Amino acid sequence: MPADFYAYEELLSEPEREKVRRMRAFFRTEAAPLVEDYWARAEFPHQLVKGFANLGLLDWADPDSNEPVPSNLMTGITSMEMAHFDPSLSVFFGVHSGLAMGSILTCGSEEQKRRWLPAMSRFEKVGAFGLTEPHGGSDVSGGMETTARRDGDEWVLNGAKRWIGNATFADLVVIWARDVETNKILGFVVEKDTPGFSTSKIENKFALRIVQNANILLDECRVPEANRLQNANSFRDTAEILRRTRSGVAWQAVGVQFAAYEIALQYAKERTQFGRPIGKFQMVQDLLVKMLGNATACAGMMVRLAQLQHDGVYRDEQSALAKAYCCSRMRETVHWARELFGGNGIVLDYNIGRFVADSEALYSYEGTREMQTLIVGKSVTGLSAFV
Repeated sequence: MPADFYAYEELLSEPEREKVRRMRAFFRTEAAPLVEDYWARAEFPHQLVKGFANLGLLDWADPDSNEPVPSNLMTGITSMEMAHFDPSLSVFFGVHSGLAMGSILTCGSEEQKRRWLPAMSRFEKVGAFGLTEPHGGSDVSGGMETTARRDGDEWVLNGAKRWIGNATFADLVVIWARDVETNKILGFVVEKDTPGFSTSKIENKFALRIVQNANILLDECRVPEANRLQNANSFRDTAEILRRTRSGVAWQAVGVQFAAYEIALQYAKERTQFGRPIGKFQMVQDLLVKMLGNATACAGMMVRLAQLQHDGVYRDEQSALAKAYCCSRMRETVHWARELFGGNGIVLDYNIGRFVADSEALYSYEGTREMQTLIVGKSVTGLSAFV
């Protein structure tokens, strides 16, 4: 990757680098030619799902597989590399693997892992994750409106979820609901076509348009006890999944910055004004170097975070700082890139506009900058500013 100025990719093992090369080839040849058209139409390119499966990135999640669990650095660079080609496809993969499969891996029984993970690791079944609600985003932990009521060997779910990626076509959705008897937050795997479960696509988005976000309605939706995640007993279990995936969003922000820089660099070499490539102008070079500096600094932060994760000593506030900082720098970087393009920057044909728009969604989702700031602020001061 030309933007990898400090050769962070070289920190991977050779087998991991080979997987990155295969992934890069797939996205360059199969995905890149499709994304602008599908982004413009706000549709998902389902024909790419088989290609995701063929990459073998999730083979390790099958309980019967001998494939080693990827390193934290490899997991992060996977998110970064996908976002480098298209943030929406990276989100699709992250929701399926990190949130849906992650919920089953973290909170499921051994029987549940064997029931769902093999097919999910091969993308034969696609997952989604239903936490956010129409009236609850950052405060959903304390005000979850979706309820679960035990009725014999079944649970009856009622409520609504919003902004649920993959949900319009997912085969199963992990739904988080409040037990009306104990007030605890429980997790349930709701399979497609379950009576009382319905989805509707959220229209008119101007960011992550390929991601099929949905509203979910649960109306007397009956789920068997066998589909309740057996080791999910409080919101702390939900938060543990989010803690693990939050850093993935920061890695996506790095990938978007690398993409914006590379697209702008290529344009600067090819676009001529006043009889010379615009890359020869000092102000254009200044923009390019600022973009590269932002992306490289964020990548360095994420590499160190991956090391802390590997050592088992990283903390919530470290993931929060990474998400807040990398996404803030991403906003700067993509807008500097758009500035370099002038008027051409607002036309999809030049590719950069898609990253400018998509960055706005990454900036907000999985915890806004303000919420991450409060997490870090509490850590450094010892004082809580949460209301």
